[in-house]
Amino acid sequence: MLNKGDRPSWETYFMDIAMLVAKRSTCLRRAVGAIIVKDKRILTTGYNGAPTGIKHCIETGCLREKLNVASGERHELCRGIHAEQNAIIQAAFHGVSIKGAELFCTNQPCSICAKMIINAGIKKIYYGEGYADPMATEMFNEAGVEMIDLDTGKDGGGL
Repeated sequence: MLNKGDRPSWETYFMDIAMLVAKRSTCLRRAVGAIIVKDKRILTTGYNGAPTGIKHCIETGCLREKLNVASGERHELCRGIHAEQNAIIQAAFHGVSIKGAELFCTNQPCSICAKMIINAGIKKIYYGEGYADPMATEMFNEAGVEMIDLDTGKDGGGL
């Protein structure tokens, strides 16, 4: 029987699910998972990988590795879509409003994802590992999007 103390918090529960979603990633460099939640209900999920119907990097190899592109640079030189982008696209594809929702992501979003998150109306981000993209943090701060680092339990920027 489950003890009350063994029950995970909502934040842990949703981050654990985001980590499971990340296992579907087809990126050779970093597996990332994201889920969008509203009122404690999962609306969409996303992981990083190539668009539907396009060969994944696990099949073709990683162009960024071949060209020795550093992490966080030249995002356009990649077949994949970021996990956050895929979660937002799934909401649009299925006609699900994510305005006012929360995002749980295994990694802190980059500046490209930050722009999409802000325009999608997501108000709070919980993330695991950090990501070296100060522009994303700056934009989240300016837009009033709250960021919570679940690895440290500290406010990671925003509000």
